[in-house]
Amino acid sequence: MIYSKDFNVRNERNLTMLVDFYELTMANGYLDNNVQDKIAYFDMFFRRIPDNGGYCIMGGVQQLIEYLSNLKFSNDDIAYLKSKGIFSDAFVNYLKDFKFSCDVWAIPEGNPVFPGEPLVIVKGPIIQAQFVETMTLLTINHQTLIATKSSRICRAAKGRPVMEFGSRRAQGYDGAIYGARAAVIGGCAGTACTIAEEMFDVPALGTMAHSWVQLFDTEYDAFKAWTITYPDNCVLLIDTYNVLRSGVPNAIKVFNEVLKPMGKRPVGIRIDSGDITYLTKEVRRLLDNAGYTDVKITVSNSLDEYIIRGVLENGAQIDNFGVGERLITARSEPVFGGVYKLVAVENDGKIVPKIKISENAEKIINPAFKRLYRIFDKTTNKAIADLITLNDEVIDESKSLEIFNPIYTWKKKNLKHYYIKDLMVKLFENGKQIYESPSVMEIKAFSAKEVSKLWSEVLRFDNPHTYSVDLSQTLWNLKQDLLKHYSETLEE
Repeated sequence: MIYSKDFNVRNERNLTMLVDFYELTMANGYLDNNVQDKIAYFDMFFRRIPDNGGYCIMGGVQQLIEYLSNLKFSNDDIAYLKSKGIFSDAFVNYLKDFKFSCDVWAIPEGNPVFPGEPLVIVKGPIIQAQFVETMTLLTINHQTLIATKSSRICRAAKGRPVMEFGSRRAQGYDGAIYGARAAVIGGCAGTACTIAEEMFDVPALGTMAHSWVQLFDTEYDAFKAWTITYPDNCVLLIDTYNVLRSGVPNAIKVFNEVLKPMGKRPVGIRIDSGDITYLTKEVRRLLDNAGYTDVKITVSNSLDEYIIRGVLENGAQIDNFGVGERLITARSEPVFGGVYKLVAVENDGKIVPKIKISENAEKIINPAFKRLYRIFDKTTNKAIADLITLNDEVIDESKSLEIFNPIYTWKKKNLKHYYIKDLMVKLFENGKQIYESPSVMEIKAFSAKEVSKLWSEVLRFDNPHTYSVDLSQTLWNLKQDLLKHYSETLEE
């Protein structure tokens, strides 16, 4: 049977169906084998930091909440799945009455996160917990990737505002919209993506393109017309023809002849091409000589953290940055390799840890239902390490705590003057949302504060210090026991 439907008339998409097909075939198999209600625990985590960086920034939690809160199958979805001819009637009927009932935990957005630690934990019936794999990964992977890139770029700017300018170069409209959201979480002052302001209440920013200047007979006429329309927020794009011979002289002429008589001051100029370092030095000199020391210089044009760092080190006179394609696509390394793995099941109410083994040590998962703590130095308030424990473990902060590298176990540290923070929050309980996300701007401020708690050695771009993510002794012992058990089983 071939299923036919005019999808052109369907303007709304049901993200419940954004699954890898194997999630449906496994769900059907779980039901067919009568294990659909077996309680399973899944961890979403990642193994390495993009760009060989020292940290990542958690993003995407609010969109995960929205997805999990709206899981349902439409009549069209049911008809499509029936048309495949491989799903049982019992499974199709199950989907008709689908109701999400899992518990979900996550690290709140804006937190620095590191390889190996759970970003999201899902507990619930295996048929449901497996089903949300793709969207959990898609949502967290994308926004964490862009928030991380944004954080790096904004740190390179050394306090100068960075505007996200990448909508037209994003991978699709969701990439533009949610990439803009993540960019602000990572530190951007605003975005060129207008719908992002409407949806997330983040600043939408922008002035003119080269086409405005080209439309008029002269550059001066274009600047004059713009200035008359926007006298209180006059920012002129000065590189359409020649920055120094045409753009700056015409801008200064308009400032003098149009704005001054109004009693107004220009806000800034923007340069979108050329030798940024040389041009900004010359433009700054010309503006200052003309009495416009308060006019800000904004630059754009294929920037990233390394270019920004380089031009500033060479004395470029820049007040603001507009960063587009290399931010919104994380062009230098555009994949965030989060994975979603089964770590435990319940048998008669008892949690039974599960492990996936690999010849590659970093791909051996940490088993069991876990908890994640961040350990801080009481004197400096800097983050010392993260510690993954079994969920029921309790850390007594009044006692010294020994932590060790889970691979190079002889590397140990005994902590005395420390305090801990439980990093994960519960988003859903029995399928009901119990957590409300802060606003994007609140997350941005929170993220800046948390990043400031990392040592500078972790934050540097070149050869950053590897932040410690350790296992408790109990969890480490459990992992070794499982590895030994499966090793012995294979030898039999």
